[in-house]
Amino acid sequence: MAIDKEKALEMCNRFSKNTLMEHLGIVYIDAGEDFLKASMPVNPQVHQPMGLLHGGATVALAESVGSAASLMFINPEVQEVRGIEISANHLKSKRNGMVYGTARIVHQGRSLHLWEIRIEDEHGALISLCKLTNMILPRRR
Repeated sequence: MAIDKEKALEMCNRFSKNTLMEHLGIVYIDAGEDFLKASMPVNPQVHQPMGLLHGGATVALAESVGSAASLMFINPEVQEVRGIEISANHLKSKRNGMVYGTARIVHQGRSLHLWEIRIEDEHGALISLCKLTNMILPRRR
């Protein structure tokens, strides 16, 4: 299935209005056949008390981009995405600037999607490596 990049980005950013993603400043910026990429500013809004990027904010970015990526492979009119498991290895700290989450599909089944999400800084340094499993369900009316 060919991904319409502009349509995918517009949909993901539209679905983020008035949500945690908008509050954290997460913006979807690139998409392709097997990936979705989002950015998030690192500032006091996402810091832990020591002035570093909070691991929970990093995981929120990972789950957001991985879940939104699953939307590109389903029909949101009749299906929904639910994250059922996420893991994260935090490898490097970050005080300010930007981080980018890139979700790449590892397994695309009918009812389960497995994503690897790399959280990198603006220089390409790996901040966190995450894995997300999404369940695909019939949409509830």
